[in-house]
Amino acid sequence: MKTVDDIVKLGDPRLYEVCKPVQKEELHLVDDWAKDLHDAMEDIRRVYGFGRGIAAPQLGIMKRLFYLNLDRPYIIINPVLQNQSEEMFELWDDCMSFPNLLVKVKRHQSLTLEYLDENWEKQFWDVSNDISELVQHEYDHLNGVLCTMRAIDDKSFQWKG
Repeated sequence: MKTVDDIVKLGDPRLYEVCKPVQKEELHLVDDWAKDLHDAMEDIRRVYGFGRGIAAPQLGIMKRLFYLNLDRPYIIINPVLQNQSEEMFELWDDCMSFPNLLVKVKRHQSLTLEYLDENWEKQFWDVSNDISELVQHEYDHLNGVLCTMRAIDDKSFQWKG
């Protein structure tokens, strides 16, 4: 069972790598990866009181996959962001790889997420507001981009805890 201790922390070079696509022949691995992501996220929720999504590289799985647990679990394989709105909004972002730090960022208000689900079926999901932000945060992880790199300015950091 994966826990908060298994989450890759800020400074680990893997967090800055671009992940490789999940191949169809790897689909049999996705259930185990999703379980590990779910377990680690539940432990973060228990310890730090936040968490709705986690990206595979945060557990050292260098694949284009992330897991969301909103009204139900979502396994997002090989996502592509489309139709990103010109309208942006600011928020304090948090991350499981540095759970005591908030970073003020700008994100697109809405977008369309194209992805493969756990059955390798193509899905399209129009998201906005906090879900749009969450999707952008997790997608960034797959490209080796952390919210610290998207900070609005050098005063956009706040310690919490």
